[in-house]
Amino acid sequence: MIQFRVNGRDVSVDVPEDTPLLWVLRDSLHLNGTKFGCGIGQCGACTVHVDGTAQKSCQWPVGGLAGKSVTTIEGLDPSGKGAHPVQQAWVAEQVPQCGYCQSGQIMRAVSLLAEKPKPTDADIDETMSENICRCGTYQRIRRAIHRAAGEVTT
Repeated sequence: MIQFRVNGRDVSVDVPEDTPLLWVLRDSLHLNGTKFGCGIGQCGACTVHVDGTAQKSCQWPVGGLAGKSVTTIEGLDPSGKGAHPVQQAWVAEQVPQCGYCQSGQIMRAVSLLAEKPKPTDADIDETMSENICRCGTYQRIRRAIHRAAGEVTT
């Protein structure tokens, strides 16, 4: 059994230690907001936070999570009273086109804003280059991050 925290609650999973976190989240814990994109750590659709830092869950073996805390897109607003400011900015700027990569994009943006509450365009471009949007909504992503920077308090 591997024990860690997901979205503020303790979980135990009985899977091989080399199972990617992505599959544990989706198949064992039924948290389907984290998406499978490429499986090789290139696209970022599977981005979650591990101990507050954006990580590609397809590349993180669950055995390395003992005692760690994972936050998925479902856990961004633990109060349940409304969307996280980054999610609200995403809606306001109409970022999603197909939407498939957006949970990973949002998780990466939240991590960026936690590290740099007022990022420059260069900060955004550098950080967000870890995630691919096949629809090319990068300008809207940048606007949404700037919008959220005015609202996020971390």
